Amino acid sequence: MKTPGSALNMAVTQTAKAKTASKAGSNGNGEAKARTQMHRRSRTGCFTCRLRRKKCDEGSPMCTACRHLGLQCEYKRPMWWSNNEARRQHKEDIKNIIKRKKLAEKSSHAIQASVSPPPGLSHSLPTSATFTDPLDRDRSASIDSHFSAAFNFNSPPQAPDYGVYGPALHPDFMFGAYSPYEIDVKTERQMFVNDVPTLRESHVATFSTYQTPPPAGTVLPPGHFDAAWLDRRESLAEEALDPNFFDFAHGAASSSAAAAAAAAAAAAATTTTTRQVRVELDENDQRLLDHFLQFVLPTVFPVLESNQHGSVVSNLILPALESNGVYLHCCLSIAAQHLKTQVEAPADDIDQDIMRHRYATIYSLCEALKRDEDHQQILEATLGLIFFQCVVGRFDDDLLDIAWHQHFQAAINLVQKLDLPRLVSAAQPAQAPFNMTLTGWIDILGATMQGSSPAFAHTYREKHLSQANHQLGLRELMGCEDRVMYLISEIACLESLKSDGMDDLTLCQHVSALGEQISLTEVHETGPKTPYNANGSLSPKQLSRNMTAAFRLAARIYLCGLVPGFSPSQPSPMGLIEKLAGVLQHIPSGPDGFDRSLVWVYLIGGSISLPGSSFRALFEDRVAQLGDQASCGSFGRMTTLLREVWLQSDNLAQVATPRSSASDAGQQQQYTHWREVMRSKGWDYLLI
Repeated sequence: MKTPGSALNMAVTQTAKAKTASKAGSNGNGEAKARTQMHRRSRTGCFTCRLRRKKCDEGSPMCTACRHLGLQCEYKRPMWWSNNEARRQHKEDIKNIIKRKKLAEKSSHAIQASVSPPPGLSHSLPTSATFTDPLDRDRSASIDSHFSAAFNFNSPPQAPDYGVYGPALHPDFMFGAYSPYEIDVKTERQMFVNDVPTLRESHVATFSTYQTPPPAGTVLPPGHFDAAWLDRRESLAEEALDPNFFDFAHGAASSSAAAAAAAAAAAAATTTTTRQVRVELDENDQRLLDHFLQFVLPTVFPVLESNQHGSVVSNLILPALESNGVYLHCCLSIAAQHLKTQVEAPADDIDQDIMRHRYATIYSLCEALKRDEDHQQILEATLGLIFFQCVVGRFDDDLLDIAWHQHFQAAINLVQKLDLPRLVSAAQPAQAPFNMTLTGWIDILGATMQGSSPAFAHTYREKHLSQANHQLGLRELMGCEDRVMYLISEIACLESLKSDGMDDLTLCQHVSALGEQISLTEVHETGPKTPYNANGSLSPKQLSRNMTAAFRLAARIYLCGLVPGFSPSQPSPMGLIEKLAGVLQHIPSGPDGFDRSLVWVYLIGGSISLPGSSFRALFEDRVAQLGDQASCGSFGRMTTLLREVWLQSDNLAQVATPRSSASDAGQQQQYTHWREVMRSKGWDYLLI
C-alpha cells in the first residue's frame, strides 16, 4: 500500500525528470543547431573540400585540410567537376589517399615506438631529396604508398609483403634462402670555431637485413631494379636544382677559412652572433654587424637560399665580410639603414652611422678604382651597394646617396675588365661567376626601369640562342628561367628602338616575333601547381616553374604595352592580368614567402590593372600578409609607386568619361604609365 508521502515523492520525481528531459532536449536542439551552423558548407572554398562536403578555411596557396591530407587544392573549377562519373571517381581516389595516409601514420608510430632513431640523424635538417623517393622513406610516412613506411627493416619480411612490388625473382631467392647480415653505419660530426675543435659527436647504428646480395655471376632480370633507379633519378631531378652552380669567388679559400665560415653559418642559423667573423670592430659597429646577420641577411636571396641552404652565408657573405673591407662598410651602412626602420632610436645617431659607412664605402671604391686593382672585390662591393638597397630602406629616405645606375656604370666597367661575359659565353664553363649572374639580373630589369637596352644584351642574346650552354644562373638566383629573362632583355631593346623612332609596322612585326618566342618557352608546361610536396616541404623546382610563369605573363604584358594604341581595358591585357593573378596564387606569401622576389612582376601587372580587378584584391591581400616588411626595400617602393599609378589612372578615367556608362568607361579607359609617375615624383628606383 502506497502512502500519500511516497506518491507525492514520485510525482515530484517525475516532474523533475520531465523538466530535466525537456531542458536536455532544448540544449540538444541548440547544440545541434549550433553544429549545423558551424559545419555549414562553404560556397567559395576549394573544390576538393566541396567534393568531400567539408568546411574549407580557404587558405592560400593550400587550405589546411588539403595540406594536412596531402591532397591537391584546387580553387579553380577543375575538369572533373562537371562530369558526375569523373567526380565520383575523384572522390573515391581521395578516400583511398586518406585511408592510406591513416594506415601509414599508424604504422610509422608503431615503428617509432619499437626502434628509436640515432641521435645524430634525428636532428638533421631535411633536404629537398629527403622526401622524393620511396626508397628513402624508412623514417617518414609516405602518402603515396603505405608499404614503404609500414615495412620494418628490423624484422624478417612477412609473406604478404613479398608481392608488394611484384618481384620478378622467387621470394626464397630474394629473402629466405640466405642468412641475415648486419650493416654498421657510423656517423661523425665535429664543429670548429676559429679553427679550434669545440664539439665532436660519434654514433654507430646497426641495421639488420634479410636481403643478401646474389651469388657472384648471377644475372638479374632487367626491368625491376632499373625502373626503381629511374624513378629515383627522375624524382631527384624533379625536386632539386643544381646546388653547386655558382662560383662565389671565395671558393678557393683555405680549409681553415672554410671551416670558420661553416661554423659562422651554423651560428647564424641558431643564435646569429658574429663572433665567428674575424674582423675587429668597435662596440657600435659590432651591433650593426649583428643586426645585419640576424635581420638583413635572411631576406637577401630567398630563392637561392630555398635551394642551396646556407650557401649565401657560408660561401658569399661571411668570406666577403672577412676579406673585403669595402664590402664590410657597405653591409654596416645597410644594417644601420635597416635598423632605422625597425627600432625606436634617435634618428640622428642612426643617420650618422648610415652616412659614415656609406661615405667610407664610396671613398674606398674611388681610391681602389684609381689604383686599378682588386677588381673582383670592388665589383663585389659595388653590386652590394646597388642590390642591398632593394632589401632595406623606405621610399621616403632623404639621406644623400648616389643613384643606382651611376654605381652600375662602374660595375659594367669592372665586369668588362674581368672579362666575365666571355667566361659565361664559353661552350662549357665550369661554374657561373656569381657576380656576373647578379649583374645580369640588375642589368636586364634595370634596363626596363629606364627604358633603355641592357648593357650586356648581346651576351644574353648569344646565351638564348646557344644549344650547349644557355644558363647564366638566373633561375637559381631569382627564380625565373634564364630564357624568359633573355626575352625580357630583348623587349627592353625593342622599347629603346621605339623611343628612337622605329616605325609602327616594324615595331608590330618585332612584337609578334617576340610573342612567338615567349610561347616557345612554355612548351610542355603543365601550368602552375602548388610548390609544396605532400609532406609539406617546399619543392624548389616547382617554385621556379611558378615564378617563371609569373615572369612570362609579366613579359607579355610589358610587350603588349609597346603596341601603338594599347589600352588596359582591351580584352587581351585584361585576360593576361587575370591569368597572372591565378599564377600568383600558387606562390607562397607572407614574411616567409617569395612576394618580395616578384617586385617587377607586381609592378608590370599592377600598373595596368583596372579598379575592381582580382589582381588589385590579391595585391592588397599580399601586402597585408607581409605586415611591416611590406614597406621595406623594393617591395615598399613598388607599393607606393603602384598606388600612385592607380590614383592617377583612376582619376584620369573619371575625368575623361564623367557621364558615360560603366561599359563605355571600360572601353575608353585611360591610364598613366608607371615610368611617367616616377619621373614626375623624382623617384629613381631599381625595382627588382
